[in-house]
Amino acid sequence: MSEPPQSADLIVFGGTGDLSMRKLLPALYHCDRDGRLSPETRIIAMSRGGLDDADFRGKVDAQVRGAVPVDDLNVWERFLGRLHHVSIDIGGEDTTGWERLGAMLAGHERRTRVFYLASPPMTFGPFCRQVERAGLVTPASRVVLEKPLGRDLASARRINDEVGAIFDERQIYRIDHYLGKETVQNLLVLRFANAFLEPIWNSLWIDHVQITAAETVGTPGRRGYYDHAGALRDMVQNHLLQLLCLVAMEPPSRNDREAIRDEKVKVLQALRPIVGGEVDRFTVRGQYTAGESGGEQVPGYLDEPDGTAPTETSHRVETFAAIRAEVKNWRWAGVPFYLRTGKRMPYRCSEIVVQFKDVPHSIFPGSAPNRLVLRLQPSEGIQLHIMAKEPGAGEVALKPVPLSLSFAETFTTRVPEAYERLLMDVLTGNPTLFMRRDEVEAAWRWIDPILGEWEAHGTPPEPYPAGTSG
Repeated sequence: MSEPPQSADLIVFGGTGDLSMRKLLPALYHCDRDGRLSPETRIIAMSRGGLDDADFRGKVDAQVRGAVPVDDLNVWERFLGRLHHVSIDIGGEDTTGWERLGAMLAGHERRTRVFYLASPPMTFGPFCRQVERAGLVTPASRVVLEKPLGRDLASARRINDEVGAIFDERQIYRIDHYLGKETVQNLLVLRFANAFLEPIWNSLWIDHVQITAAETVGTPGRRGYYDHAGALRDMVQNHLLQLLCLVAMEPPSRNDREAIRDEKVKVLQALRPIVGGEVDRFTVRGQYTAGESGGEQVPGYLDEPDGTAPTETSHRVETFAAIRAEVKNWRWAGVPFYLRTGKRMPYRCSEIVVQFKDVPHSIFPGSAPNRLVLRLQPSEGIQLHIMAKEPGAGEVALKPVPLSLSFAETFTTRVPEAYERLLMDVLTGNPTLFMRRDEVEAAWRWIDPILGEWEAHGTPPEPYPAGTSG
């Protein structure tokens, strides 16, 4: 029998922004609907919006209600009743907002207190200092940091130092929403709860691994952000490297929060460095131009509506990145890991493909290697592609067919969104699916030489038409 949920105060900085409205608040509503939030739990949004509680609730009712299946108005009204808003300008001289927040939290110091920073990374340090100055950090406090954590190793260390000066490492939750997806959870179960896979999960049987995150959308209205991020920082350094760690990690000694994170760090430390002239050999970067996507003509990256003219940086930033990586240890020696991500691709798909080697000696023409496909989106599931004989007399004809597990078809319960799982892990104090400081810095240490080589050359990315595969 599960324990009743504990009371908590969840303070979201950037609480009226895009991430909050599209992901966090819908996820929290589902948690509330499923009975996973205690009656006393409050959600306090912080922003510069100048809203009061009624204004904020009206904004959420207008923008979020249509995006979630509200089948019980009483539950929705209960959820709206949890919502509060405090206007605060980080770095400003007006302390009225901090005083109001302090008054709201006073007397609840023993509750779990979560500060969720749904804001750019340059605000992480200043926010934490302000929280400490206002006397709001308690032993029961936690802070959640959204990606990307910095732009390189130096800035990531600086942010970690600033936040770490206020919060202990055990209180810091660096979030990557990919790790909350059901398929990612099932990857660990598939590997470590099924005896038939582990003996062949190595370089003797696996030919290569492909990890792909393809998006059909471009960057309209977001070029200012993307100019300073790019595909490598935005997707590879966090999402794709996290998936690589889960594919390549050694079996942990136990299903323990630190044991799993220890094994992930070892994978990052075993990645073969890509430096100097090897960057041109093992990496590719591109930028989409005008083309047809989704049956309509769309502009190129430089012509996306953004309100500002493209800069010199805009011409050099990549919207597509591909890397051939290697994990230099006994299990994976010689097995390439292909990491790919891009905007304006012909289809939306996030998946991991583990391609096994061909049979040593095929007695049938037309055979193809087996593949294990783990689909993260759009429809989460697992497929094992095996060779089978097509029905019919005469010559034996082979065809690859999938043994398929669709979560939506197999399980009658609703598949929760990634943020639901991760938010509940924060509230219950489970850091297993969150990145530790040494893990973040190990990822940047591998990415930095690639970024440095790209920026040193100053050559523009290769163009590719929108709606193509990059």
